[in-house]
Amino acid sequence: MGELSKLPNIGKVVEEQLNQAGITTFEELKALGSQQAWLRIKAIDDSACIHRLYGLEGAIQGIKKTQLSDEKKRELKEFYNRFKG
Repeated sequence: MGELSKLPNIGKVVEEQLNQAGITTFEELKALGSQQAWLRIKAIDDSACIHRLYGLEGAIQGIKKTQLSDEKKRELKEFYNRFKG
């Protein structure tokens, strides 16, 4: 396992998906942002859900996805609803 799996919410599978999407470091993930990173994962795994999006944002912020602010969750949910399915 690499650097990304050391972040909160990022396990082996998500790390592999990020790597496949061209994201291999925290700096790359942070620069791209959770929404664009999620879109890249969605392109290779159509089952990518909102919890993956929350997890990516939490990883960038250094917190568990359950600790995201309600405002951030609302923002991410609006984004997710535009791109799901």
